[in-house]
Amino acid sequence: MARIGGRNLWIAIPAGMLCAGVVGTLAYLAVPMVPHAVSWVGDMAYNATHLPPPDVEEGTAQSFATVEGSDCRALYPDDLWSELVWTPKVLLSQTAAAPAGIDQSVVDAVRPDVRVTCTWTVGGTRSISTTLSAVAADAAPTAKASLTAAGYRCDEADGLRCTRTDGSVVNESVLRDGLWITTVETAWHPVDYSARVATHVWG
Repeated sequence: MARIGGRNLWIAIPAGMLCAGVVGTLAYLAVPMVPHAVSWVGDMAYNATHLPPPDVEEGTAQSFATVEGSDCRALYPDDLWSELVWTPKVLLSQTAAAPAGIDQSVVDAVRPDVRVTCTWTVGGTRSISTTLSAVAADAAPTAKASLTAAGYRCDEADGLRCTRTDGSVVNESVLRDGLWITTVETAWHPVDYSARVATHVWG
């Protein structure tokens, strides 16, 4: 095999190994910044196609309860938002539609004042729809009775939390401090999705 004149293998090999080591070290140091970079790019892409959210102090139930027309971005903690936004082929629809997957008898009994409904879909077969609504301060007993009658299992360890599972469809309802969050997960179940949203809203 022909060699290029003036090239010394005794120098080239250690130099190549040194360069590879430097590149590997830089890559290792960059790893902790990857989640922040992903979140930043996701926010930039969202802000480029959406109007600025209303002036809401994120993570406080009182803010969500009193501000009309809350924004989907304000509903999610940063890590969950990035996870959803960067799901391949995902589409987000923001509306003021009534809670999805909730029996009409429950909606009629609780009478939610919808702040925002965020529906994420992937390929038409996987979806998550979450609705944030303001409700009467004394709505919990009525909601519990209606949800239990509709087949939900409820507990009141920290507010009212009710769940119902039908095959690949999981319905979860959380009511606390005048707010009602309902979620329907269809064939798509991010880890602790409802709990992460609730923790963000109620802080």
